[in-house]
Amino acid sequence: MHAAGAPPITASTSTWPVYSAPRVDRRYLSIRAWTSLYSDSENHHYSRRSQQYWDKFYKLHKNKFFKDRHYLEKDWRSYFDDEIESSHGKVVLEVGCGAGNTIFPLIATFPNLYVHACDFSPNAITLVKSHANFSAEKMNAFVCDATKDDLCVNVMPSTVDVVTLIFTLSAVSPGKMASILENCKKVLKPNAHILLRDYAVGDSAQVKLHDRDQMISENFYFRGDGTCSFYFSEAFMATLFQSAGFVIVDINTYCKEITNHSRNITMQRRWIRAIFGRS
Repeated sequence: MHAAGAPPITASTSTWPVYSAPRVDRRYLSIRAWTSLYSDSENHHYSRRSQQYWDKFYKLHKNKFFKDRHYLEKDWRSYFDDEIESSHGKVVLEVGCGAGNTIFPLIATFPNLYVHACDFSPNAITLVKSHANFSAEKMNAFVCDATKDDLCVNVMPSTVDVVTLIFTLSAVSPGKMASILENCKKVLKPNAHILLRDYAVGDSAQVKLHDRDQMISENFYFRGDGTCSFYFSEAFMATLFQSAGFVIVDINTYCKEITNHSRNITMQRRWIRAIFGRS
């Protein structure tokens, strides 16, 4: 929030430097090889204790840290407008739901949806269930570490139309990402989709973390509160999903220059938006 009387925060497009994709050609790596490539990241203190630090994060910040995220209707509504709005009984699963900042705006926009929501933080799920708009008739919220816990324990196999991954993959080490995608495949219907938004290489937050020497492995960092964040190139993201057997429907990197006039700070924000299909 800007100071009283100060100019507001503004956003504009900008010219961006080119950031290289990971140097290893991973187009033809199996999921097992992909996982072993980043095995060293698993042994880092903050990587091993990611669940603990995220649970502490939600205990401390409750639902006050993130604003409600209307990403589905803003990013993908034109693509799914007819498919979702015109039919009842569609099922969505959000993996890494946090305090519910995406799922509650989603239900408000598409009231006919049934939503499964999971997170590996028990405190996050407690916040979801205590939300004023939580309804057990329309939502199934449960604790699950999707890197190792079988989603099919709480979600019937092949019953989900759309999985959303909103800044979820970036919160875990690169070696665990493929496990999440394999887990999601179990509950997705044939020809269903994954909708994704996540951090992109070159984001201003990555630059700060790199300058502070907080890198765990290539493009993977730990923050001051102990949580972690990975920054994706399109090539890395595409290879990750293709290696897991998904088809690329759409993938783009979006860039925005945000200026906080009261603090005289300009931030170059970058994120990836993508749609992947289950083959």
